[in-house]
Amino acid sequence: MSKVSIIMYHYVRELPYTRFPRIKGLLTSEFKSQLDYMAKHYKFVTMQQCLDAVYHGAELPNNAALLTFDDAYIDHFTNVFPILNDRGIQGCFFPPASVVMQHKVLDVNKIHFILAAADNLDLLIRNVYAALDEYRDLFQLDSNAYYFNKLAIANRFDPKEIIFVKRLLQRELPAGARAAIVDQLFKHYVSSDEAAFSRELYMDMDQIGCLARNGMYIGGHSFSHSWLNTLTHIDQEIEIDLTVEFLRKTGCDTNSWVMCYPYGGYNESLIEVLKSRGCVMGLTTKVGIAALSTDNAFKLERLDTVDLPVRSEEPAGKPIVILPPVEVDSYMTPAALKVVSAIRLRAE
Repeated sequence: MSKVSIIMYHYVRELPYTRFPRIKGLLTSEFKSQLDYMAKHYKFVTMQQCLDAVYHGAELPNNAALLTFDDAYIDHFTNVFPILNDRGIQGCFFPPASVVMQHKVLDVNKIHFILAAADNLDLLIRNVYAALDEYRDLFQLDSNAYYFNKLAIANRFDPKEIIFVKRLLQRELPAGARAAIVDQLFKHYVSSDEAAFSRELYMDMDQIGCLARNGMYIGGHSFSHSWLNTLTHIDQEIEIDLTVEFLRKTGCDTNSWVMCYPYGGYNESLIEVLKSRGCVMGLTTKVGIAALSTDNAFKLERLDTVDLPVRSEEPAGKPIVILPPVEVDSYMTPAALKVVSAIRLRAE
């Protein structure tokens, strides 16, 4: 059975020189250095090689590595693509269709930028409370104290105020209330013009087409970037049909395509829909080295960029031992990311 380290990337940018330097991501120089490290200790492979390993028994080289880039950030076109193209490495890009076709900003990104723009956490909490008060009757919300006491639990990575905001706006509230409050806070802290901000943050169709024409792989990442495992079967069908239509417009093969699950969320109902729509592989956010087989094709593990050194001179890492899941997001401090990496990469 072939194995491959599927590496997951999000932001790759010169953070100190951007309007939102507190967004956490990988510096372009660190990305280059990480590729140098991987070139020493891994063999880069393509998506087609992985598909051939799953469905035709082809062998991958030892220490195979596949690079994946989620969410269609403009970083991937301006910073990542030229580097990969120069080095002859295929990157696999997974755009949520709505950000490209409708110029929406994903809720997860809105939360990232709200937190990055808020200099005063106490004031942010007060604004969240005011929004909860405004929508309490409409959505039958619990009290502010209830949500804070339930969700505001500091961990080694974030203070309780940030944990509270993230938990509340990512999962805790009803969908309608989440969307309304996130939109309100986004307009207050970040931008009142969502479409303009979306064009600044994400790639467009021409750029995605350019990636495909130059040997990069384009796969599905849903339409709306929803937690697909929480949707009804009918709503899953709608999401995947819109995804396939988007891939068709980009000129991609819709008879044998790969899905990357938003937030890593999937279930058997979703896999059934995917198989009926020509999808042949699914990528999760579960941490691990992917074992390529037909039995596991829709539940492939990935590693995060923080799981690998960003210094090319680092020695080859010891085998990864999978421990209980550790939540990682783009608002963690660099020190927190190092702690996560240390937890994930435990010596024999």
